[in-house]
Amino acid sequence: MYQVGEYIVHPGQGVCKVDEIVSEPQETYMLMPVGGRHPMRISFPVSGEARLRPVLSRGEAEELIGEYAQMDTDSFTERSLALEEEHFKNTIRRGTCRDSVRVVKTFRKRIAEVRARNKKPPVAYERILKQASERSLSELAVALGTTQEDVRALFESQSGEDLSAN
Repeated sequence: MYQVGEYIVHPGQGVCKVDEIVSEPQETYMLMPVGGRHPMRISFPVSGEARLRPVLSRGEAEELIGEYAQMDTDSFTERSLALEEEHFKNTIRRGTCRDSVRVVKTFRKRIAEVRARNKKPPVAYERILKQASERSLSELAVALGTTQEDVRALFESQSGEDLSAN
């Protein structure tokens, strides 16, 4: 069971802080999403806590950032863009921070490849990239006790890429 003050990752809301644990009528976590424009406190039943996971440790976050340049992209493709989008959104929602970072790298590469052919990337690519980027940056920022901009700068220094477009 998580404790008040701990940071966890909710499948739909991303990184949240456990604000309170209510015991009546059923045990429920009261979670406050981190970041976002207008975060609203949400309730989540303790009985469903298997769907929650703890935020990365500082060491795991530093290791993940250090491995970014060598990280492989995801080669998953499907016969329709909608099925691909569904796959990657599920990966972001149910996967680890490493999975979200891999999705970011994958879609940065795909978008660059499309633009290299003087084409406009599909809106779905931009949407997936944005969602994965927000999810991973917020978790890494909490793990490292810093801002999302500082985490982005760490990735840039490790990879030599300009990530400001994301």
